[in-house]
Amino acid sequence: MNPKALELALKRQRLQVEAAAQRVMLLQTLASAAPALGIADKAGAGWRWVKAHPQWLAALAALLLVARPRGVLRWTRRGFLLWRSARKARSAIDALLSAR
Repeated sequence: MNPKALELALKRQRLQVEAAAQRVMLLQTLASAAPALGIADKAGAGWRWVKAHPQWLAALAALLLVARPRGVLRWTRRGFLLWRSARKARSAIDALLSAR
């Protein structure tokens, strides 16, 4: 075997070993993130269920409104203020980024 081919074969082998080590490291990193990903999966499944069954969400909102009208109105106001603040912040950030 000529020296050039031998050098290429050794380089290929080193790269294969390095790639295998990187795969192991990536799998270990993903394994440590599995609980968070599981929570995100459950939240996504819950969101899909709510989108598929909006009548249950409306019934829950009506029940809460009848049971605790002040609390519902207070949280509605807070949610609206938070939503409005987020929109203002987003538009301000967009304006700053577009100015750059």
